[in-house]
Amino acid sequence: MKDGIHPNYIDTVVRCGCGNTFNTRSTMPELKVDICNVCHPFFTGKLKFVDTAGRIEKFKSKFASAGYASLKKGKKAPAAADSAAS
Repeated sequence: MKDGIHPNYIDTVVRCGCGNTFNTRSTMPELKVDICNVCHPFFTGKLKFVDTAGRIEKFKSKFASAGYASLKKGKKAPAAADSAAS
């Protein structure tokens, strides 16, 4: 390896929003993350919405009155060509 071209690889503390901390190695002395393996729904099996900007409420209010468009249409009548062929 060439000298002087590689970054410093140091011990790093990773801090999660849930309060969990763990050590790893990186080029930065500290990393802050929102979700880790302790609080992520894939690992915990619990559904958790991370809604920092009110996006879920905004989505629900926007599409609350819309309903399902496919249910409002109804079924199409069979085509005349299909009934004539039978």
